[in-house]
Amino acid sequence: MLSQARVTDGMSEQLVIVAKRDCPTCTLLEPVYAQIAGADVVLRVYSQDDPSFPESIDSVIDDTALETSYRMNIEFVPTLIRIRDGVEVGRAIGWDRAEWEEVSGVSDLGAGLVASQPGCGAKNVEPGMMERLMVRFGDVAISARAIHHGAYDDAVESCFERGWTDGLPVVPPTDERIVRMLAGTTRAPHEVIGNIPPNHHQCTVEKVAINAVLAGCRPEYLPVVLAVVEAALMPHFAMHGLLCTTYFSAPMVIVNGPVARAIGMNSTFNCLGQGNRANATIGRALQLLIRNVGGGVPGQIDRSAFGHPGKYTFCFAEDESDQEWMPLSVARGFNAEQSTVTLFHADGVQACVDQKSRTPEELARSLAMGLLAVGHPKLIQHSNAVLVLSPEHYGIFRDGGWDRARIESEIHAATVRPGSELVQGAQGVAEGMTPEYAQGSWPKFWRDHGLLIVRAGGSAGLFSAIIGGWIGGRSHDVIQPVTKEVGT
Repeated sequence: MLSQARVTDGMSEQLVIVAKRDCPTCTLLEPVYAQIAGADVVLRVYSQDDPSFPESIDSVIDDTALETSYRMNIEFVPTLIRIRDGVEVGRAIGWDRAEWEEVSGVSDLGAGLVASQPGCGAKNVEPGMMERLMVRFGDVAISARAIHHGAYDDAVESCFERGWTDGLPVVPPTDERIVRMLAGTTRAPHEVIGNIPPNHHQCTVEKVAINAVLAGCRPEYLPVVLAVVEAALMPHFAMHGLLCTTYFSAPMVIVNGPVARAIGMNSTFNCLGQGNRANATIGRALQLLIRNVGGGVPGQIDRSAFGHPGKYTFCFAEDESDQEWMPLSVARGFNAEQSTVTLFHADGVQACVDQKSRTPEELARSLAMGLLAVGHPKLIQHSNAVLVLSPEHYGIFRDGGWDRARIESEIHAATVRPGSELVQGAQGVAEGMTPEYAQGSWPKFWRDHGLLIVRAGGSAGLFSAIIGGWIGGRSHDVIQPVTKEVGT
């Protein structure tokens, strides 16, 4: 910020008025400015929009560039400030006769005028202006290399040409937009988050912010995006392997806790689809970061044979409206007051239709039958899965007195199958488990992390959703879903 000494030019005491013509209160006070100018004080008047205003002052200082207004933190006009030895000692905002007389030391101001009248918003705090001024006057430095394009070039098309997109239009990351995005976190722009695979390029908070801009995020989403990136870089998530696999999978983000409600995430109708800005852009920011910082370009390092639409973005919030339900984050060791993100190696969405079951036992067996198809019906402990329970299916469990632990236990038990049905060649199908699995019975998923259950979705249809996981999940001790707390 500019020191007050620069404003006072060495004068021990003075008054400063900041005004603009496009303000009824500012124009109303023309006689007041003249009164103060005629008193035994040093007065400087700055105009935000017209150096010929106020007409009652001979030497108006042009502040149409808004530097003085920005440096002095002017929020409303007119503003009267008393400065003594370079330090502000009094400020009056808008028009209040008593306040102006106290700050100015001039009595009987504005005879015949109303005693008080509110002012207008200052030009330096208009939407988008603060960030522009911060950049213009060097109070924030963008480390990323600036890319310039011609005045008549289309900025969105320039992003396409440079390969910064996922195939959909992005928001061009101007300096002002980056600064605005960075205001969403207390973390320093130069703080290093980690190295983004596959090229392991260093990633800072600023680079995350740039890709959050590209994705269309709001600043209040940035702490969630930062937590998502940190989770993706956790060793157990194996982001490099997920990116390079020929399988379908991509990172899926499940958000829990107060932050999901604060930023308006969708956990109900169409929560796995389009329409909610936070859901859509938070997941997209991670994908763009992997592409633009890590170099994960489809067909090059990204070797997925098919992919799926979730590789654009796959992010939703858990419905925590039922106090009887233990949220996923709590089941994974956090408390309900903590905001978290859980990352899962997700394939597409598989519908599970059951409109006939009316008891928890029936429904658990029914859902287990759908889960057996994940990856392949004859493969066990090869991949993980997420079961997204609809409100109606959850209601059957709740009314039967089943909590999360009971639901998980019963579904796991219902996926246990004889090894003789699973081995290669059984049932006339070559795919399957190796011969050593022929003896005994085997569950479909690892008990500790192989099946994540989440409440979400709209209350209609008696459907739930199954989201299979990367077959790299068979590396039990290496690759797992991960959960990270959201910071500030």
